[in-house]
Amino acid sequence: MVKKIRWSPKAVDNFEAICNFIGRDSELYASMFAKKINETVLNIPSFPESGRIVPEYQDSNLREKIF
Repeated sequence: MVKKIRWSPKAVDNFEAICNFIGRDSELYASMFAKKINETVLNIPSFPESGRIVPEYQDSNLREKIF
């Protein structure tokens, strides 16, 4: 079953803040970063078990991808 990804308001704010921070030095790298993160997120419904289980929680439903 394919699930929909929903960004929390805090996640959206953090993502925008990170992109803005990177953009202070390089708009190109900020754009590349944003594109890579969005591509990764868009793949989650197709590969829901990709990424590692978050060690602090040990819950197989909670995974992380490090970039």
